[in-house]
Amino acid sequence: MVNKEPDLWFSFVRSHRALIREIERRLSNAGLPAYAWYDALWGVESGKDGTRRMHELADALVIERYSLTRLVDRLEQEGFVTRARSPDDGRAAYVTITDAGRALRARMWKIYEATVTELFLSQFDAKAQRDVSDALDRAALAARQSTQ
Repeated sequence: MVNKEPDLWFSFVRSHRALIREIERRLSNAGLPAYAWYDALWGVESGKDGTRRMHELADALVIERYSLTRLVDRLEQEGFVTRARSPDDGRAAYVTITDAGRALRARMWKIYEATVTELFLSQFDAKAQRDVSDALDRAALAARQSTQ
């Protein structure tokens, strides 16, 4: 028997995947790197003075550390970030965005923002945007606070 009730979780996951796929397509068509690069560059740039510790970046992006290390390796090879060890704690690594990284992130943001505005935000009036945003923030907080 098919349930005729809305399935919010499935709708959220399906729309997220479709939107990310479309952002990826548009970035590729513009000759820009993958969405993951934008995400990582934003994560670094949004840190204090454009720098974050690697573990803070992994937490901010909700990404596994091994995946993040490979991504940061590639960004560093391309000159978009630099990495350094902490002078106080040799185990701690810091990532800093470069001017080239800031410029790339800004170019990618134009496409990312336009896509999100056109295909996602346009589906909601201002009140609905606030309500959905608040509900998603509550869900994320609940997940972070979960002890299971």
